[in-house]
Amino acid sequence: MQDIRLRTGCAFLLSLAAFASVPGAIAVSVWWIIFARPWRHLRSLRMLIPAVMLVAFFGIVLEFTGGGGVSYGVRMFAIILIGAWIYNEYRPGEFLHLGTWLLGNTTGFDLGMIAETGMQSLDLMVSDLGRIRQAYVIKTGRMGFRNFVPAGRILIHGALRRADETAELMAVRGFRGGGSGCPVFVTPVSDIIAAVAAVCMGIIAVVPVSEFFILYH
Repeated sequence: MQDIRLRTGCAFLLSLAAFASVPGAIAVSVWWIIFARPWRHLRSLRMLIPAVMLVAFFGIVLEFTGGGGVSYGVRMFAIILIGAWIYNEYRPGEFLHLGTWLLGNTTGFDLGMIAETGMQSLDLMVSDLGRIRQAYVIKTGRMGFRNFVPAGRILIHGALRRADETAELMAVRGFRGGGSGCPVFVTPVSDIIAAVAAVCMGIIAVVPVSEFFILYH
């Protein structure tokens, strides 16, 4: 989707639909297959394996302790897919345009800049993880599950250090909040179709499919 407004709205609605019920999560997964064009991001989707493994672990624990682990796993998996879609479709400056369009050149500009900084940090963390994985492969031949804890510490430390440096740089340059922006959006027909489909998936999450048949009769 090219329009960041529709994309963000769809992501919010689909996340709620996936969290609401298992049918909603299944419907969201179907939407993701049809409209997110996952074949374009096969390489980056491999980065989701640790998150999927973590969700699967907690799902198994919940299933054997109190039940509901399968439901939790299905819903969280759909939410992870939507998060990956948002990340892969992101283009620099989009959230700044969205914030300025929603809330103006003061609060909207600040919130948009925070979102842009967060996306930039996430992108840098993904790059750092790739370099860490490469280093482990060169050193030991592979990166096992036990290596994720020290790798996570390195990623968090790097993200905090970059945040401090960014804050210091903005303070030196005299930034006090607000700014000017001229948001521009492109809304093709395919984006509108995908947004309508997302609304339908949200309805499915709230109203069970069997209810449609009852209404029909």
